[in-house]
This record gives sequence, C-alpha cells and structure tokens, in this order.
Amino acid sequence: MRVLKFGGTSVGTPQTIQDLLLPVLVDYYRKGQHLTVVFSAFSKVTDTLIEAAQRAAQGDNTYLMLLKKLRQRHTAALEALIAAENRPPVSANLSEHFDQLEHVLQGIYLLREASPRSLDFVLSFGERNSALLLAHALRQAGPPAEYLDARRIIRTDAHFGQARVDFEQTNALIRQHYAQHPDTVQCVTGFIGSTADGLTTTLGRGGSDYTAAILGAALDAEAVEIWTDVDGVLTADPRRVKKAFSLSALTYQEAMEMSHFGAKVIYPPTLRPIMAKGIPLLIRNTFHPDFEGTYIGPSVLTKPGDPPVKGLSSIHQISLLTLEGGGLFGVPGIAARLFSALARHGINVVLITQGSSESNITFAVSPQQAADAQQAVEQEFAYEIRSGSIEPPRAEHDLSVVAIVGEGMRYTPGISGRLFQALGRNGINVVAIAQGSSERNISVVLPAADETKALNAIHEAFFLSDTKSLNLFIVGAGLIGSALLEQIRRQAPFLREHRRLEIRVVGLANSRRMLFAEEGVDLGQWKKALETAAEPFSMSRFVERMEQMNLPNAIFIDNTAAEEVTRYYERILEASISISTPNKLATSASWEQYRRLKQAAERRGALWGYETNVGAGLPIISTLNDLIASGDRVLRIEGVLSGTLSFLFSHFTEGKRFSDVVREARQRGLTEPDPREDLSGADVRRKALILAREMGLPLELRDVEVEALLPPACWEASSAEAFLERLSDYDAHFEALRVQAAAQQKVLRWVARIEDGQADIGLRCVGAEHPFFALSGSDNMVVFTTERYFERPLVVRGPGAGAEVTAAGVFAETLRMSAALSARG
Repeated sequence: MRVLKFGGTSVGTPQTIQDLLLPVLVDYYRKGQHLTVVFSAFSKVTDTLIEAAQRAAQGDNTYLMLLKKLRQRHTAALEALIAAENRPPVSANLSEHFDQLEHVLQGIYLLREASPRSLDFVLSFGERNSALLLAHALRQAGPPAEYLDARRIIRTDAHFGQARVDFEQTNALIRQHYAQHPDTVQCVTGFIGSTADGLTTTLGRGGSDYTAAILGAALDAEAVEIWTDVDGVLTADPRRVKKAFSLSALTYQEAMEMSHFGAKVIYPPTLRPIMAKGIPLLIRNTFHPDFEGTYIGPSVLTKPGDPPVKGLSSIHQISLLTLEGGGLFGVPGIAARLFSALARHGINVVLITQGSSESNITFAVSPQQAADAQQAVEQEFAYEIRSGSIEPPRAEHDLSVVAIVGEGMRYTPGISGRLFQALGRNGINVVAIAQGSSERNISVVLPAADETKALNAIHEAFFLSDTKSLNLFIVGAGLIGSALLEQIRRQAPFLREHRRLEIRVVGLANSRRMLFAEEGVDLGQWKKALETAAEPFSMSRFVERMEQMNLPNAIFIDNTAAEEVTRYYERILEASISISTPNKLATSASWEQYRRLKQAAERRGALWGYETNVGAGLPIISTLNDLIASGDRVLRIEGVLSGTLSFLFSHFTEGKRFSDVVREARQRGLTEPDPREDLSGADVRRKALILAREMGLPLELRDVEVEALLPPACWEASSAEAFLERLSDYDAHFEALRVQAAAQQKVLRWVARIEDGQADIGLRCVGAEHPFFALSGSDNMVVFTTERYFERPLVVRGPGAGAEVTAAGVFAETLRMSAALSARG
C-alpha cells in the first residue's frame, strides 16, 4: 500500500490532471501497487470559499457571483475530464454538492454570521468536489477507483478549524472500510473529518497532508508520498534564495525542525503518525515526475556524507519580549509562572532563550499575539513590577527568526562560527540566539528587513562554499564605467570557472537612467537596456533600491566625479554595502567626513576602497598600507602624481617651447579641455592629501601647500585658447628654469612631497640619482623612503591615468574586496 496526496496546484487545471496526475496514478497501478490517493481542493478554490463565506456574513450578496464561478469551474472540469456517457451520475452528485453549498451560504447571509462550524462545512466542498471528479476520471482511465468522503473514516473533536483526531476510532474505521473494499483505489477527500455526531470539521493548515499521514499510519503503508509543485524539500525558500536546491534525504527530526520554522512543503502534524510507525515520507513534484524528490525517514536511512546543515528556514515576522530584573536571579518557578501565564491566554511561544546570569528570559511570539503576551506577563508579575524587582516586559517588533537545521551539526565543530561570520561580514545584527541540546537547530533573531539577505548569506556559506557571489551596483557608465563593464564581461567566465566567483551587476545607472536586475544585467546588452530603462536616475532612489534589495556580498562602485554621489557614502556603508571608487571627493573632503566614513565602514563590517584615487591602476595606496601594517615607518613620500604634468616636463626638452608642449598634450587628449585645470595642481593636491591621511596625518586640503606654476595673468584668461596665447609670453621663463636645471645635469619634475607631517607640491629639479630623472611619457611614479627602504627607496611606476587603466584598478580592487569579505566568513 502506498498513500499518495496531490495538492492544489497538482489538480489546478484539467490539463494538468490529464497530462500529469492521471498518468502517474495509472503507472503506479499497472506496476501492481495498491493505492490510496488523497486530493486537495482545486487550486485557489479554498480561498474563494472563504471569501464567499466572508461576503455572505457581511450581507454582501456578491457571494452568489463567487458561487457561480465555482460552479462553472467545476462543471468545466467535469466536461473536460469525464466522457459524455459517464457524466450523468457525476453531474448529479456535483449539483447536489453545490445546492448544499448554496443553502449554507444563504443561511450565513441571513444570519450575518460565519461561525467556525459553518465555515468548516463550507470549506469541505472544495475537497469533496475535487475528489469526486478525480475518482471518476481515474476510474475512466482504467484503475477501479472509488470516491471516499473522509468524514466517514476520520473522527475528530469539535474544535472547528483545527480539529484534533481521535486516532482510536479513526484507525478502526479506516481498517474496517479498507477490509470491505480490498481491491479498489480509494480517492479520499483531504483536509476534512467529522465528529461522532456527524458535524463536519477541518484539520487545519496542511490538513490534506495530514489526512494522507493518518491513512498511511492506519494502513501500515509502505510509504506516504506528497506530490506538490517543487522538487522535494529545498535547502531554502527558492523565492528568497535563488540558488536553493533539492535535498535527497532528511531525517524525521530535521524535517520537523524545518517545518516548524516556516518550510512550507511539510507540516508538523503530517509527520507524527508516520514517525510512530517508521513509515517513509516522500516529497515529489507532479510537474517533474521523473525526479526522485526528497526522502524523509529515520536517521539510519540518511545517506552517509550528507552535509551537517541540511537547510534553512525562517519565520518572517515575530515579536520578541524580554522579562528581566534582579528579581529573576535564583528564584525557582519564575519560568513556570511565565509560560503558564502565556498558556492560559492561548499564546504560542516560538522561541525561548535565557542567559546563564538568570537575569532575563526572552521569548518570541507572533506579532498578532504580542500585545496579549505583554499584558499576560504584566498581570502575572504585577507585584514584582510594582516592587521594582522585575522590569515591565520589553517588546521588540519587526523581527524574523532564521534557523539552520541538520542532524550532523552536533558532530561538526565550527558550525556556529561559520553562521555568525556569514551574518557579521554582511552587517547583519543578531538580536537573540537559541540552540537546543539536540544541536540540530541554531536559531537567530534578526531585523525582518535583513531576513532575505541573511538567508542568502548563510546559504552561500554552508552550501555554496566553492562558489561565491559578488553583487555590484555601478553608478557612472561613461569612459571608466564602460571600460569596467566590458572588462567584467570578458573576465566573468574565467572567474566563474577558475576562481568560483559569480559576478552580477545588479544595479546600473548613468546620469539619466537607472535599472536593477537581481539576476544580473546582461553585460552584452547593457547600453540598450540602460537607454530603454523606464526609471530616471536619482541618487537617493538608487540608494533606496540598494537597501531594499539588501543583497549579500554587495559592493557599490562610483565611477563619477560627482560630489552628490559622495554625499550618500555614509548611508551606503551603514547599510553594510562596501564601496570602491576612483572619485576623490570623499577621501579629500574634510578630515571629519573622512574619519566618519572610515568609522562607518568599520562599524558595519563594510570596506571603503579608493586605490584608484591616487594612481589609477597603480598599487600606491595598498603599497603604503602594506608598509605601515608590516611595521615599517614611512619617512617620506615623493610622487609625480599627474600624467599630464609628467608628460609636459618629460617632453620639455632643448629646442621646444613650453607652450607648444602644452598644445601637443592637449591635442593628444592628455589634458582637460582647459589645460589650466591640470596646471593648477588641484588634482595632485587631492592625491597628496589622500596619501598623507593614509599615513595618519589629520590634514585638510588647505594644509597642502601648492607652488604657483604660472603667474596670475594666465589664470585670468577668458578662455583656454586665450590662456595658451598668454602662456607663450612665459616660454622664456620656463626655458630659463630648464637651462638652469640642465646646467646642474638635472631635469624639471612637478613633485608632491609628504615629510615630517607636512605636504607640499611644486616644481623640483632632480638629478640622475633620483628615480624621477628617468621618468618618461605620461607615467606616474611614487617613491617611498622608509626605515627599511632607506638606501634604496621603494618605487611604484606606471600609467597613472586613462579609462582602461582606471577601470582595471577598480575591477582589481573589487576582487580583492570580495576575497576579503569572503575570508571573514
């Protein structure tokens, strides 16, 4: 004997029934399997029946419209499933059901009341109609099937809506019925039963599964199978964790733990009858019948080598109440009084935790019961609260419970560490923790807004350790942004295959539009997608969407030079989203803002990366940080930090006029449209300030002294062209400086220097002994003189500008940040 149960989606349409459900049952029967089949109501029918009863109770006669739709739907199913010559008796039974339903709804309408008893009777018609039609459809397909109204064989008490089964009577009735019908396939109504005096009851949430388990246990079935619309029990809710996958096997205890904490595939009452008999439960997919699904049974039947954590579950909204005070310490009976008071008020406790100090007890309840729970505790401990020995109970709301479940957790050290590291590196604060002595469940309470992020972070930590995800939000799709997106597109397959890193650009914006895609923007079509995106760009809205998506392992990349974007850095970091950027405005803003951003990153477990602020793709900041971290003392930093100025002075040689060299650089695109922006030294000033701050110097931008390279008259020119004309008047000045340097066998270089707590920038003469002497083209160079690198300073040299180089620097930084974040977990 096998008991099979088919849920609402499995009987959702006549097409599904004909193409999928009936072939499964016929195949079982032809293999000689003795069957019992339990059916739920057609998809959404139970919801419609509830709505019809509610409308009738409110005096709204539109319940008749809903009743008409239900009748039409079942009549259409009859015509699709049953041949014309077989329809008359089925049609008569179906009409009788709907006439009864119409009468009871009319009574509710007249009385303006839908009692639990009346509602149970109304709801029974969903399963009664579906099982009736399916029994005749199955008989027509070949197997000798009979319709069985479960009210004849399942006896319950009169607790309507959640009736309790009288197993002694029920088991006797089931065995008696099957003894009288030994060779037929019984098509049973799920979800319903009846009292001893014939009143219709329902078995509560998951009642059809429960019906199957009751039958399986009474008949000592070989197995009970629950056929649904997913491939068995998954490691997590696939609507929240996209990478969730099916589990091949679970123990009864693991399944119970997962069902208690929100796993929708299994309901706890289903397991109790079959656990007592050791009967396996299989979870199968009607829409994927060839898939084996999930086997649930005794622990000895699970596969060796199964992972210690089998799955994640969660309860989306809970409230946390805490009773605390010195009056709890060492006083026997406090917990008994607390939970007895809650029980008297019918309050279900989801989770309990207490510290060894005995000074507080924390417990979780549903938000709907929070106020009643708080009142019950206040009444029970009124005397202690008045005397001040116990504080009034404190309530916290908008919380969720996330649990990891696994039989093997008790034998595996480090499970808790991995759990809390995964949460911590994603900036998720844990409000409360609970773990039973069985060690098969660790539950954490956290803000409800972080639930999905937590589930994904934990799932990746335990199930996808070989593959890490990196979610990028990118603002700025100009030269640097475009180059970065192309580099990511080209390199993604390599990183996926060789580094087990899955990179997704989940948010993208330019100055006009923005788009979001949790599964990742198609980087082969991003320009078109951005052009056609409906949402106009707003930095505040972009940040809101990042916060709402709340994805783990997220990095925000700012490819702009906009101050408006940097104003949101602190908020982004506070959301535990790391930042990588070539934008220098935040790092060179006030010392207070710089320090505040550093503190926000540290506080929220995020990273703030700005390697490309100083040397584009050159590892200047990371080299400096490595020197400091390794215990070296930096004595002096010298840098040629402008590719433009590097080009100008390396090409300003004998026979050339300085103004002509500036014109050549402008023609090559090595300067800003107005070369004064480069010659002012403002960009180099910001870079010098950033290096000084990385050394720990609390300098402001005004503290970095910049030597004037040109006289005021040049700066006052009305246009770039006018400036170049005036610059020609000073060629003799620059030639004199060049000749003076050459006479000493030196060359001119525009140098930033940080030494003795000071920073300055100016035109310097350097000889052949200095690394700057051989500098050519538009390369940048930084020279670190330290206690270890004193005789021969450490030199970093290379291209310090350009979209491709800068984009490569940002890309490399995001990969380092991803590795660092993963290492924390």
